[in-house]
Amino acid sequence: MALPIEAPVEEDVRGFSVTHQRVFLDFDLRKRRIVGKTDLTIQPESHNLKAIRLNTRQCWVQSVTVSGKQASTWTYDDPYQETMLHGNVGVHQYHLLQEKLAGHLEPSREDELVIQFPKNFRMEPRDLYTREAQELLVSRADGSAKTPTAEAELKEKTMLESYMKFKPFTVAIEFVVEEIRDGLHFVGWNDDDVQYPHVYTRGGNTRSSSCVFPCIDTADARCTWDISIKCARTLGDAYASSNPEVDNLTNGFSGNGEIKVSSKGKAALNNEEKNLELLVVCSGDITDEIIDPLDNTKRTTTFNCSVAVAAQHIAFAIGPFEYVNLAEFRELDEEEKLGQNAIPVHGFCLPRRSKELKNTCLPLAKALDYFTLTYGSYPFSSYKVCFVDDMIPECIDGASLSLCTNRLLFPEDVMDPIYSVTRKLVHALASQWMGVNIIAKEPTDLWIVIGISYFITDQFMRKLAGNNEYRYQQKMASDRTCELDMARPSIFDMGPLIGMDPSQLTFMSIKAPLVLFILDRRLAKASGSAGLSRIVSRVFLNAKVGDLANGAVNTAYFTRTCEKLGHAKLDTFFNQWVYGAGCPRFSISQRFNKKKLVVEMLIVQKQGEMSADRDVERDSFSREVKEELRGVYAGPIQPSFTGPMTIRIHEADGTPYEHIVEIKEVSTKFEIPYNTKYKRLKRNRKQRERNVPGVAVDYTADGQEDTLLYCLGDKLTSPEEMQAWRLAEWGKEDEDRMDQESYEWIRMDADFEWICKMTINMPGYMFVSQLQQDRDVIAQLESIQFMEAQREHALVSTFLIRTLMDTRYFHGIRTTAAAALPKHAKPELDWLGWYHLEKAFEDFFCLPDSKMTRNNDFTNRASYYVQCTIPKAMARIRDNSGKSPLFVRKFLYEKLKYNNNAGNQFSDSHFVAILMESLAETLATIPPPEPDSMDVSDETDDSIEFHHACLEEIDRHRRLDQWIPSYHNILSSTALKCKARLMRAAVIPTKSAAFLQYTQPGCFEDLRLQAFQILTDLGLCRHGSILRWFLFVLSSDPSPYIRENMHQILARFFGSIAIGEDLATAQLASGPSDGLIIEQEATTDSRQAELARKQTILGAMTALRNELGKDDVLKAALWEAVESPLLTVHELGELLEICSILYEPIFSQIVVLQYPRYVRLINQGKKLLPRHTSSTKNSYSHIITFQRTSKIRTKPRLDKIQPSAKIILSIPSGKRQSITPAPKPAESPSASMSALLYPGLALPSSGPSQPQTKPPTQSSMSPPPQRTILKLKKPSISGASSSSAAGHGAQQKGSPSPAPGSSGGAGSPMEESRPKLTLKLKLGQPK
Repeated sequence: MALPIEAPVEEDVRGFSVTHQRVFLDFDLRKRRIVGKTDLTIQPESHNLKAIRLNTRQCWVQSVTVSGKQASTWTYDDPYQETMLHGNVGVHQYHLLQEKLAGHLEPSREDELVIQFPKNFRMEPRDLYTREAQELLVSRADGSAKTPTAEAELKEKTMLESYMKFKPFTVAIEFVVEEIRDGLHFVGWNDDDVQYPHVYTRGGNTRSSSCVFPCIDTADARCTWDISIKCARTLGDAYASSNPEVDNLTNGFSGNGEIKVSSKGKAALNNEEKNLELLVVCSGDITDEIIDPLDNTKRTTTFNCSVAVAAQHIAFAIGPFEYVNLAEFRELDEEEKLGQNAIPVHGFCLPRRSKELKNTCLPLAKALDYFTLTYGSYPFSSYKVCFVDDMIPECIDGASLSLCTNRLLFPEDVMDPIYSVTRKLVHALASQWMGVNIIAKEPTDLWIVIGISYFITDQFMRKLAGNNEYRYQQKMASDRTCELDMARPSIFDMGPLIGMDPSQLTFMSIKAPLVLFILDRRLAKASGSAGLSRIVSRVFLNAKVGDLANGAVNTAYFTRTCEKLGHAKLDTFFNQWVYGAGCPRFSISQRFNKKKLVVEMLIVQKQGEMSADRDVERDSFSREVKEELRGVYAGPIQPSFTGPMTIRIHEADGTPYEHIVEIKEVSTKFEIPYNTKYKRLKRNRKQRERNVPGVAVDYTADGQEDTLLYCLGDKLTSPEEMQAWRLAEWGKEDEDRMDQESYEWIRMDADFEWICKMTINMPGYMFVSQLQQDRDVIAQLESIQFMEAQREHALVSTFLIRTLMDTRYFHGIRTTAAAALPKHAKPELDWLGWYHLEKAFEDFFCLPDSKMTRNNDFTNRASYYVQCTIPKAMARIRDNSGKSPLFVRKFLYEKLKYNNNAGNQFSDSHFVAILMESLAETLATIPPPEPDSMDVSDETDDSIEFHHACLEEIDRHRRLDQWIPSYHNILSSTALKCKARLMRAAVIPTKSAAFLQYTQPGCFEDLRLQAFQILTDLGLCRHGSILRWFLFVLSSDPSPYIRENMHQILARFFGSIAIGEDLATAQLASGPSDGLIIEQEATTDSRQAELARKQTILGAMTALRNELGKDDVLKAALWEAVESPLLTVHELGELLEICSILYEPIFSQIVVLQYPRYVRLINQGKKLLPRHTSSTKNSYSHIITFQRTSKIRTKPRLDKIQPSAKIILSIPSGKRQSITPAPKPAESPSASMSALLYPGLALPSSGPSQPQTKPPTQSSMSPPPQRTILKLKKPSISGASSSSAAGHGAQQKGSPSPAPGSSGGAGSPMEESRPKLTLKLKLGQPK
């Protein structure tokens, strides 16, 4: 379970604020150990303040002082000390661990470190008449000068008065961090790790900074910072500073928690690597760098952050980084325009990757200048970007620093990730304004932060990539939003759920900027202003001058700003798109009324008619389960959306007339006046006249006023070309209908002001006119999408191939047209769609009058995208029996085999991967030919030799990738996907060994994850050994990126099992059944259960529990993963939630008690006892020694102990205590289950019942004692040997032994062979 974004803690609740914090960290990098000190400047805000409550995890607090006085007491509740259960427990006791970690897994205001003030400490009052106090009062008041309500003003005034009453004081904390599980990640410090050693802050969730140093780790606790980091000067110094004798440990500590370091690392480094200088990259500005006078191998680097930011935005990295000055790529005119205001841009990367850094981060300086000139000054003095390994998110936002994953880096010869990677890096830069400097006031306001940061990112991408690319991406995002926004909360309510599942943030990142995009369109049209850009600039300005209290923005403030600057009321807009959920779906009908000369239109909204029932999907199963467990429900379906819509009618004279209508109800009917009085142009006759050779047409003559401009799609129009390409033309009936039309086409929502799905009853030839004559890329895309939905027809294929061949179209339109052509490759049309795709590929990429492919040339990006799309489209061609034709497979095989990249300045790895995947997709439709088969096929070339040649060609590229690695090992990854596809289709036998070799450490991380994903898709993880290996990697891999993605793979694996996908895959992979089909009628209950598992989340959860709930291998492996010492609290919560889904909690536990021994009494005679005081006399007494014998008593004394007894335990937390049976009560109180977690309890074997022992006095570190009733049942005893075996079998591995001196304690040589008594312990529910 992911940690949700936690609600900010109000200042008046906490009672104080931190105005400044100084942090000093001394790193021993080889030992993964930090010795630190932090000084917090506390400003009291309440006279009732008695204690300071801070957040800190995995830190050992050494000392605490308040204003130089030693703190009397402090309590520290570290969640990482609660991550283990002792005793013989398993997956059915998961609830015990969930209860212990409940306060740390859910949004909570609980603080781990509570510091009580010393008795002699008093808060000093402040003199309000000093100049310093008056300046401070003004600075505090500026942030809330425009508070809207009188109640809020009074509250702020009261808080300011309390703020000014007391002087600030300092709290100093000394601490040590050793067993690092969260907050920091060490890479490459193990001897078997080939990565360059470095360390960085992980971030990514709340409470991550408190894992490194004590602080207030909430988003609203913002202060200025001084950060000093001390570490080794060079990589050789880091290895020389430690000298232990163990190795091969993960992330800093061994399984038992002992810090161990290898000495072999120093010898493994060569001289060049030893001399690599360790750089510290941190938030803020570097102020000084000092060599340690006592140890010249260490250096202290200090940074100052003068802008108040939250602790979670303090980031740093230490490693042998190479520096690149990215400001050098700033254009000269921009540098002259900015002058001294130009912000420095610094890049840091690991050795030998500086070229990739320069290529990847080339636009950052340009983006920084664009944001500064368009939206306001940069909030910090410089910007740094640092690339590291093993990071879970792609970017972590820190103050003036972005930590990015090395997965984003790409060389100059790779062009495929250029747009996506650039957008991610630009968004990381935009987050410095909106996300770091300005934060959300409440979790529900996160949509503003996410939306604005992506909105200004897309505005820069519009300038960088062009308007067509920008609008195309917005349209694709709109379609994706309509697809995803079903049965989800609104973006306002989704804020607190962002951390619940990764898909929530993905959806928010798509919809929130789209909502601001349509808001910008409406504001620009309504007021004629600059739209949302002006509003964003005002928000940034208000944050800079202090009008935003604490730099926090909320939805109410943003709404008021939009209404004030946009001069429009926006209550309806925000209620529908922000507070409401879902997207409208319009059904539009239109017809021309010749009598009235109007166009009659009816717009009906049908989102309310959509059925809420839908099938559960594998990818959304995890999210829906978490929503079900937490009671998260979808927002109500809005029956109608209201607002203006622009309708553009292209009338007969070619002039577009815009009409703005207001959508107010579910069904809206209106009439649009018609303007043109000219006769409509006969397009086909005029077009033929333009293309007939030797015929000159005077388009300026008197009879040509109504000539239309055929700007696009006018390729392949000559008779020779139409015959060679087998193109079709409009029939006479269609031409007659077109002649009768009064307008060319109608554009609904021409200005893109709606996120919606539309269907309109417009004839197909109008969509063709829209495709060819409308210059808007969205209009062209809508026309292609309409044609894609039509049935196969020669005329549709003609217009699609003309679109593909016209290079004036945007490349997204051409590739969409190519992807739509396979639908028209049918035997009824003589494979026309295939013919058009083949002819297009030969015309663009083959030698003249030949089928031989030319050498690759990817200098034209649009042409490259088309070249990649055509093979993917061909792979989808099927005959009437669902098989891929032989000529398609041969085409793909030849293009893969004879692909030649000589002379190309770009890598062809992505193109080769597409050819491999397309060929495998076609092979999966054909069963492999039998060697001894006597059947004669019509396709004589479709032999087993050709089949094996295709498989060999795919495997050849996989082997080639081992010697010459491709970008991200894409060829090996694609080869694995090809094998998996063929195994699912039973074309080749299923073998796990083909993928297990790629799951080993040392392979590229995405390749490892791909192999694990395939193992789950094929159902191979149901095997015990593979399942154990899967869960071992999930819990013990040193890379947090691997562990996090393994959780997601496991969630998809469980989702496929829950909905029954794995059963279908297993049946398909099992191959043909020799024609024998056994049909068995299912019972009504089984049919209902099968239907429920596919349509309801509760039914899917029940099916999953029935499938896996009794798997003993899964139980053991899953609980072993839970007990891993590497897991963070977040990862442990995810595993415990899986346990809650699969298993019922059992409130009983197996307790192992050792049999008692007989005791021999030895009289040692009379001896002289020493005097206690000088006044007492010497005394004599008999000394009797009790000696434990080896004789074991297995028979209970029935006269003293009943066969079934109740024992009341009173056990202080954290203490071990022997217990004695209490007198048998009439009614015994129940107690909680946590008393079972203390090992070493022994039951006396004889003697009368004793009263309950009084628990020892508890320290401030211990919770109050708990009482538990144990019901002991008499076991069946068959002898000492059998009892001994049972006892050893029930002993939990790794559980501590009983305390020395207690019954059955350690220290005896016969301890290992001593028989034990196994009892079942039942727990009563607490009252």
